[in-house]
Amino acid sequence: MLLDAEIKAQLAQYLQMMEGDVLLKVSAGNDDVSRDMLALVDELATMSNHIKVENVQLDRTPSFSVNRPGEDTGITFAGIPLGHEFTSLVLALLQVSGRAPKVDQKVIDQIKGIQGNYHFDSYISLTCHNCPDVVQALNVMSVLNPNITHTMIDGAAYKEEVESKDIMAVPTVFLDGEPFGSGRMTLEEILAKVGSTPDASEFANKEPFDVLVVGGGPAGASAAVYAARKGIRTGIVAERFGGQIMDTLGIENFIGTKYTEGPKLAASLEEHVKEYDIDIMNLQRAKRLEKKDLIEIELENGAVLKSKTVILSTGARWRNVNVPGEAEFKNKGVAYCPHCDGPLFAGKRVAVIGGGNSGVEAAIDLAGIVKHVTVLEFSDVLRADSVLQDRLYSLPNVTVIKNAQTTEITGNDKVNGISYIDRETEQTHHIELEGIFVQIGLVPNTDWLGSEVERTRMGEIIVDKHGSTSVPGVFAAGDCTDAPYKQIIVSMGSGATAALGAFDYLIRN
Repeated sequence: MLLDAEIKAQLAQYLQMMEGDVLLKVSAGNDDVSRDMLALVDELATMSNHIKVENVQLDRTPSFSVNRPGEDTGITFAGIPLGHEFTSLVLALLQVSGRAPKVDQKVIDQIKGIQGNYHFDSYISLTCHNCPDVVQALNVMSVLNPNITHTMIDGAAYKEEVESKDIMAVPTVFLDGEPFGSGRMTLEEILAKVGSTPDASEFANKEPFDVLVVGGGPAGASAAVYAARKGIRTGIVAERFGGQIMDTLGIENFIGTKYTEGPKLAASLEEHVKEYDIDIMNLQRAKRLEKKDLIEIELENGAVLKSKTVILSTGARWRNVNVPGEAEFKNKGVAYCPHCDGPLFAGKRVAVIGGGNSGVEAAIDLAGIVKHVTVLEFSDVLRADSVLQDRLYSLPNVTVIKNAQTTEITGNDKVNGISYIDRETEQTHHIELEGIFVQIGLVPNTDWLGSEVERTRMGEIIVDKHGSTSVPGVFAAGDCTDAPYKQIIVSMGSGATAALGAFDYLIRN
């Protein structure tokens, strides 16, 4: 049995929601993956009268496709979709059976309106928590538009194919055999890349908001909910819902919830925001803020939104090392997510830049997968918690180098090494390796504000205890501010504070 009792119990509940018959076409060989795949599809067939299995020859072996009887839907799994991809399998079964995807009607119309034929291949890792978003988005597109097909490919099952394409980060998507995109992408982002986007004119005639929230992470979602609950006209404009937490795997310090995962929490945030009368403008980046009679936010698509108050909650992003080779070899050996990309470096030599908690945690995780890990720390001490340091130093395949100033990432078509200066001896050293994980903290997403709002030298927005900034009517919350602790729960609290501060400002003005 491939599925344990708990997963089978969950699956049985989901399969009761199937609305029609599904045919699984299986292409299997004599290898271990094929045997496990056959065991999985046979087990699925015993659990629902709606599921039938047929042996065929597909483009890849082992693989199986999920179809309606007499109609190929274009959804194929080359590999066994368990781990983080288990939900992708369940949703594919439900949606192919006729259950409508949980997607806004506007997005459904966009997908159905796409002309021409598109075949997507997504290369994933079963340990990647960002990959299911991409897999599920491409599957939805395949279900809704007969001209679109998608194959999910597990990199561990197709190592030779992954290496031949020089894939060194997941998820990586190819469209009709050509590179399409890498990293987490939402359904809206994929549609934008294929040229199907809402017209910017839809923003042109929006009435001014009472509160406009810029950013859709924990702080922004909290601010929007608190503002909407006051019964005032609320809008939220976000590049992607969830923000940084979409790139966070395990969350164990969210009080009241012993364990959750970033994408799951992000989905809950979006679901909660949608419970209220909030104008949600997704996949939009702010470009400029200007204080006039009202506060104006110009978007990158050229639209200008107006509001009586604004709450900035644009979060932060991974800090770059900013040395030669980093940009050139991003996703070609330079990575930022050890959970996602670690399995692609199995048996290889890697470095982790950064000795804080995130860097040491990354090194510990990678040590169980790769041949050897070198940790490079700029200062003369590691800054990670002592319990993490103890674990790190107990590992036989880890080397820690302190006082190391990274100077260059080297390579040809992909990474082959890293150079650093020993800050004590001033000697230059070079390490040959195949992968580099950058874990050196965060930088606030505030560059677009210019000099309009007062910030620290690190770019953090300066706020008072009410969340107010230097501009009357403009508030800020979360990791983009000078708040000392960058934590999810702190961001949510500051989002609520900013919304209450904005409401108080509206009352008094």
